[in-house]
Amino acid sequence: MGDSADVVVIGAGVAGLTAARDIARTGATVAVLEARDRVGGRTLTRELGGGLVDLGGQWVGPKQRHVLKLADGLGLQRFPQHHQGTKVLELRGERRTYQGKVPSLPLLSLVDLQRIIWKLDGLAKRVPREQPAAALKAVEWDALTVEDWKQRHVPTWGARAALDIATRAVFAAEPSELSFLSFLSYVHSNGGLMPLTEIEGGAQAERFVDGAQSLSRRLAEGLPQGRVVLSAPVKALLQDARGVTATTEDGRTFRARYAVVATPPALAERIDFGADLPPGRRRAHADIPMGSVIKVVATYATPFWREAGLSGEAVSDAGPVRLCFDDCGPHGHHPALVGFFLGDTARAWTGRPEEDIHRAALADFARFFGPQALSPVAIAALDWKQEAFSTGCYVGLPRPGTLTAIGDALRAPFGRVHWAGTETAIEGCGYLDGAVESGERAATEVAARLTAPDAG
Repeated sequence: MGDSADVVVIGAGVAGLTAARDIARTGATVAVLEARDRVGGRTLTRELGGGLVDLGGQWVGPKQRHVLKLADGLGLQRFPQHHQGTKVLELRGERRTYQGKVPSLPLLSLVDLQRIIWKLDGLAKRVPREQPAAALKAVEWDALTVEDWKQRHVPTWGARAALDIATRAVFAAEPSELSFLSFLSYVHSNGGLMPLTEIEGGAQAERFVDGAQSLSRRLAEGLPQGRVVLSAPVKALLQDARGVTATTEDGRTFRARYAVVATPPALAERIDFGADLPPGRRRAHADIPMGSVIKVVATYATPFWREAGLSGEAVSDAGPVRLCFDDCGPHGHHPALVGFFLGDTARAWTGRPEEDIHRAALADFARFFGPQALSPVAIAALDWKQEAFSTGCYVGLPRPGTLTAIGDALRAPFGRVHWAGTETAIEGCGYLDGAVESGERAATEVAARLTAPDAG
């Protein structure tokens, strides 16, 4: 490939490869440097028990226009997420079941929960998608955590429990660690709180037949051969009047006119950008840590939960597995369940032997769906906190006070360096849709500069 290109892209996930594809389409040359030995970033599709499973991001929804357009253009087939049947809800040590979208809660809690959903959606609309710090109450909201707001505004225990469950499920974090302003910004970016939590019509509506990592694989295949360099962690990205120089940990250098950094802010902190990196961007790198999640997938000989009239969905306020879905392949083949250890629970289990994680997950599956869950065909777990080039999932989460401190630093170019990644997205932030949107935006920014007089 050589050591020079018009643009160097750091990160071969969906965002970085989308940017690389769009830039290459203008006729410019691109080099993509990826720290891992694979493409895909926070998506990872593996064979397990005779079929494909996703150990990273996996869902898309009907309103996620950027990723759906990309997937259609790449010829990737999708299938609907199964959700028919009775759902399981565990609260305060009691197992409940319900159907439809309304959880099994006391009447006052249900009324309170609906009021809170309307309230949160209304507040979220007051947060500008392009600039959350410009909201009228940005400073006040950014000083609060979701837990702070909940304690002040949610009186019933059932509605509080539901908000806790939703926060963990959507952010892989505890309400006590998430800025309320960032919570509202995320909700607005994704069209409301309910679309984030629902299957039918929501963010969990569909999956990819070939797994979500197929997005990145197809994008990489579409680039000229040799343009994606794997196992190349970048330790420095320095710029001068004529261009940028990316230096990998093994000493290789790549020279380009411009760069796109398509990593989570927490990983960009590892890169030396020079002494003049703006304070807002430095703060973003330091104070937007990743969520905490361990994902477990178990495959079975039969979808016994479906046969018992259960949907495979479960949420719990106890036990390691806080969230569970049916994970069967298309048309119910390759029966599987997927469970998530989230927030504090994920951190409590991180670093534990994989066999212990397997046993704990299967015990929870059995409590949700019956003793047949204890006998899988195969099982796999991935602790994203232990992934060196992720340090967590699903997304970077601004600490209280961060969004108002950094202003527009998440997307504002730094000299010749542009930024991508789902954390920088205006639409679909935190999802594959946001990754695609951010890559398209960064490519548009760079393409405009490539065709303009080179002012640096």
